Amino acid sequence: MACRISELVIDCRDPERLAAFWCEVLGYVILDREEDGSIEIGPEAEGFGGLQPTLVLSPDDHPRTGKLPLHIDVNPTDRDQDAELERLLAAGAKPADVGQTGKESWYVLADPEGNEFCLLRRRLSG
Repeated sequence: MACRISELVIDCRDPERLAAFWCEVLGYVILDREEDGSIEIGPEAEGFGGLQPTLVLSPDDHPRTGKLPLHIDVNPTDRDQDAELERLLAAGAKPADVGQTGKESWYVLADPEGNEFCLLRRRLSG
């Protein structure tokens, strides 16, 4: 038997703000709040341990330096890529430049704390 990713932990300055952003982006809900200020979000129907990994937004006051060694890719599920881009920008994402040429089939964005993620073109079923 192999392992499966169950959760991704993101250190951040403002877990509440990032939880609200990523819940909007992914259609997730808040699943748990820990005493240390961490917030776990995930699919409402599945919760922790489902097929989709949850995100744990963990408070950390240390400033981030440099590009993250890992980033999240997202795909639209109920609209085309351009319409999803507009939705993500309205939710608080910002365009990010990581050296792309402009010929890519994806958009590089940053969440409200500057964590880069990519919006891919292919539409997936919800």
